[in-house]
Formats: sequence, structure tokens, C-alpha cells
Amino acid sequence: MDWCHYRFRSVWNLPAAPETVYAVLERAQDYPRWWPQVRAVTPIDDRTGTARLRSLLPYDIVVTAEESRRDPGRGVLEIAMTGDLDGWARWTLAAADGGTRARYDQEVDVRKALMRRLAVPGRPLFLANHALMMRSGRRGLVAYLEAV
Repeated sequence: MDWCHYRFRSVWNLPAAPETVYAVLERAQDYPRWWPQVRAVTPIDDRTGTARLRSLLPYDIVVTAEESRRDPGRGVLEIAMTGDLDGWARWTLAAADGGTRARYDQEVDVRKALMRRLAVPGRPLFLANHALMMRSGRRGLVAYLEAV
């Protein structure tokens, strides 16, 4: 088992139409407005930017993200990541129950030295930290969608 490799999937049921959710999710520079653990997003160009992430554990993760797929018709947004995490992340949206079912998939290899050194004993904490971040992101997005 590669202790520095992670696969995640989260499913969020959201109270807005897929087009509305897509419009919010495609504006990555606005994520810090509704997702507390996304501390900063700095655009580099129209397809690339850096993001600084921090959840409960006392360290930042910095990644450069490049858009690899933007398909509003299919409700798909995907990025490739490099930096403290190397891999990809994808949002896939679909209409469901008067709102949107948003699936977030992510597959990454950890490159941050501290996390690599603590890969085995820290793995349960890293997984819990990610779960906390995702729950908080969902709550923040629901509140944001209800306000717009």
C-alpha cells in the first residue's frame, strides 16, 4: 500500500439547480467566500491558479491547479494539481430531487515533506481532516447558494 496515495469521493445534495451550482463551482477564486478551509485562491491565468488550503491540522497545503476539463453541458469541472499534492480533482453535477447532486472525486499523491514523514501514523488524522473539510465545504456552499 502506498501510504501517500489518497482517493476521495464526497456526494453533496444541494438546494439549487445544476446550472447555478456549476456557475459557483467554476469560479474557484470565490471558494474562500464560502469554503473556510480554502484560505486563498490566486489566479495565474484563465486556466491556472494556486490555492492554499488548511483545515483542522496545523499545516497549509499549497497546490497549483490547472483546468483540464470544463464541460457545462455534462456538469463536469476537472483540474490537475501539482505542489504539495499531485493528482486531480473533479466535480460532476446532476439534477436530483429539485436540486443538484454534486459528486467530488479526488486522487492525489502527497508530496509535502511533513505529511510524507508522518504517512503511516498520520493517515487516520489526514483522512479525518479531509472529511471535516468536505463537511464544512458542503455547509458553506449550501449557505452561499441560499443567499444568492
